Amino acid sequence: MHATLPLLTPTRSRFPAVRRGAVTTLQVNVGYRCNQTCLHCHVNAGPTRTEAMSRETADQVLAYLAATGATTLDLTGGAPELNPEFRHLVLGARARGAKVIDRCNLTVLFEPGQEDLAGFLAEHQVQVVASLPCYTEELVDRQRGKGVYEKSIRAIRALNALGYGREGSGLELNLVYNPQGPSLPPAQEKLEIEYKRVLGEAFGVVFNRLLTIANMPIQRFGSTLVSKGQFNDYMELLRGAHRTENLETVMCRSLVSVDWQGYLYDCDFNQMLGLPLRVAGRARTHIGEILREDLSGNPVVVRDHCFGCTAGQGSSCGGALA
Repeated sequence: MHATLPLLTPTRSRFPAVRRGAVTTLQVNVGYRCNQTCLHCHVNAGPTRTEAMSRETADQVLAYLAATGATTLDLTGGAPELNPEFRHLVLGARARGAKVIDRCNLTVLFEPGQEDLAGFLAEHQVQVVASLPCYTEELVDRQRGKGVYEKSIRAIRALNALGYGREGSGLELNLVYNPQGPSLPPAQEKLEIEYKRVLGEAFGVVFNRLLTIANMPIQRFGSTLVSKGQFNDYMELLRGAHRTENLETVMCRSLVSVDWQGYLYDCDFNQMLGLPLRVAGRARTHIGEILREDLSGNPVVVRDHCFGCTAGQGSSCGGALA
């Protein structure tokens, strides 16, 4: 795999300086094991990965959640549900009054041992943010693997049967779109209308919102760009589409990213590049070292991949910024 960090202008990044505000979201990568191997994956997750968060680190995450007063615990992976501590984190966060987001690939609902997963998520009112990078079978299977589309539709139906995506249920189901290649996502609101029309007419399924997320030029997707000779062109596309107003709402202002070992980063993308959150006097900071420390005003570590968050309508784990 081609390393992209050396290509992201570490000493002369053109990206503007950003400083943190108050922490409202703790995004936790519980490990890289996944039942899928997707072409656009910025984590390089897959079935052979063994990294997994321990119970000790999970408890430190819950302690930090309480100490910061963060209102949201956002669980990701890999397939986060495959980590044995996933349900412990959900229960602990809900007991503390925090909202929980599960970044779900949908097909994990059919993995051995996950037969009761959908019911567990509904019982504890976990918001499901589910990957479905297109509404057509051909493009989903091309990006995520043969048979993924059919399983994904079955999973959405199972979630709908529990109330997910239905008005008044309190169970939120959002889908995620990623471009197929080195291009920016289309307008989020218009694409959401098309997703709802096609999926509703073809399968009778419903969901709340569509989140459009730009592909980051790192890990598996970045390496593919390098192999195809498209990396520099994609970076110029992102830089050229930068919108200064998006800097006000980039997720790194209010989110802290935690890796499976408990180390802190400004975002999940920096985590995958090995760029730790900057705290004075530390090369990197563990979640157990910072319970009482206020990160407001800290500079965010930036490189040119950050243009992926400010290009065009903007991109974050919550979808478009504009």
